[in-house]
Amino acid sequence: MAKEENKHISHAEASKTLETETKKMDQEFKEHSVAEFFKKNKQMLGFYGKVRTLTMVIHEYVTNSLDACEETGILPNIDVKIDELGKEYYEIMVKDNGPGIGQDNIGKAFGKLLAGTKFHRLIQSRGQQGIGCSGCTMLSQMTTGKASKIITGRKGKKAISLEITIDPKSNEPKMTNIKEIDKAFEGTAVQSKFKDVLYRDSEQGPLEYLRRTAIANPHAQISFRDPQGQKITFKRTINKIPELPREVKPHPKGVTVDEIITLVKSTKARTVQSFISNDFDRTGAKSISELKKRVTFDLNKDPKKITWEESEEIIKAFKDIDFIAPTTDALRPIGEDQISKSLHSIVKPEFLTVLTRKPSVYAGGFPFQVEIAIAYGGDAGRKIAGEGRKMEIMRFANRVPLPFDAGNCALTHAVQSIEWKRYNIRDAENSPVTVFINFISVHIPYTGAGKQSVADEDEVLEEVRLALMSTGRRAGIFISHKRKEAENQMKRKMFYKYIPEIAKALKEITKVSEDDMKKRLEKLVLEKLKLDEAKDAEEMKRMQDKMDKDSKSSVGDGNGKKAKTKKKKGKK
Repeated sequence: MAKEENKHISHAEASKTLETETKKMDQEFKEHSVAEFFKKNKQMLGFYGKVRTLTMVIHEYVTNSLDACEETGILPNIDVKIDELGKEYYEIMVKDNGPGIGQDNIGKAFGKLLAGTKFHRLIQSRGQQGIGCSGCTMLSQMTTGKASKIITGRKGKKAISLEITIDPKSNEPKMTNIKEIDKAFEGTAVQSKFKDVLYRDSEQGPLEYLRRTAIANPHAQISFRDPQGQKITFKRTINKIPELPREVKPHPKGVTVDEIITLVKSTKARTVQSFISNDFDRTGAKSISELKKRVTFDLNKDPKKITWEESEEIIKAFKDIDFIAPTTDALRPIGEDQISKSLHSIVKPEFLTVLTRKPSVYAGGFPFQVEIAIAYGGDAGRKIAGEGRKMEIMRFANRVPLPFDAGNCALTHAVQSIEWKRYNIRDAENSPVTVFINFISVHIPYTGAGKQSVADEDEVLEEVRLALMSTGRRAGIFISHKRKEAENQMKRKMFYKYIPEIAKALKEITKVSEDDMKKRLEKLVLEKLKLDEAKDAEEMKRMQDKMDKDSKSSVGDGNGKKAKTKKKKGKK
């Protein structure tokens, strides 16, 4: 009996304990905001590593300034200052001459994560997630406990100053000390303090980041003052603001079942047919006719009533239909002339070749374009103390430098896949070469929220490789010609070195005066060298003509091609 009672009691106690634990779990099950999530996972925003974090802060503020200026037709003037306040403690100030921000939107721009105008749109842009500046506000708050200070002013209106923080529980901005400023000010200035960061004048430091930003944005003037008080200005090399990119509709080859379900919720179309025709790129009458043959439901159905299974039918049909390639006139490359002027101004190479490939498509539905430049000699390459210069790879996505995560990036992988010896660059790693790559698209396939590396899409890798090979051949011609010139100079010195001795010896044999013999020998040497130079020039011209012919076939708009989805390597 006692055993049975104890057993009964233990069961009762176990049930009571389970009920208590269940209630406790229910009480602990709480929601958390996106701000709380990124506060605990700041490395996902690229904020890890002391040098990297400081550079990423500069990146976010400068990108914001460039976008604001361009969208309102203003040639950007951006000032960046870094002051050292203590050990691993800095104050950053970034000021622009942009349009300013309305008071109603300051909180969204600097104090609310995932608030922006770009994430939900297919448009070529520097940023995508709407995290940047707000992430910096949160980081400053986390490391110093201090608010970020904002001054912003619009033409014809009084400027205002304020302090801003983020409430991580609600992901909402808190603005305090809001005041009007009597002093005239147009643009936006942000001043924030950060601890546990470090300034270094290195390849991944703020100065190099701004140098590369200036190269990819030749219409911008960027001034920088480092913590030691040294100032440098990257002057603009062109006075033309880039044409604003155009938003595009999603292409049928690039959408998923879930995206169809999401899109129909906001469509103004009254039938599935009009939804497909109006809300997608490159869907005409022929496409609709092909779609009707491949689905089992009526396309006159209300799109808002479409089921998951019917959406799957649409996606399956899209894969079998040959659509015209996505619209590519929405892409805005920097341009060969602009890249050339910028690199000549900042890198000062002996030789430079620039190529803009024609637009292409990746993942079946996203248009993209690649711009490549190879600079050789001069200040090209990375200067390493005591080791001369090494190859430098400058990676960009929509004009934005990607100084970090190079080893995980498709652009780096493409460079590493090239056999540079074929282009007369015998030791690529230890050569004075700068490789510039700008990848542009309405949707950059970043590998993470830090936006520092491009995913290994097959089409992207292939396009970058083709561009590198084309520019590599041009560079190879120059390097070959330079080496031949050096060889000819060595021949000239060698011949002239031995002419006196040969003339003296021939005088004994021919009885011709030594001076006369010298003149005859010098004439022979000159004729020989001229023949060699003419032969080299002819070979150079032949190779250059071939390059020019090849380059004509690599530029254009690419709008006439069919959109096809490439299969991944290794997959059936």
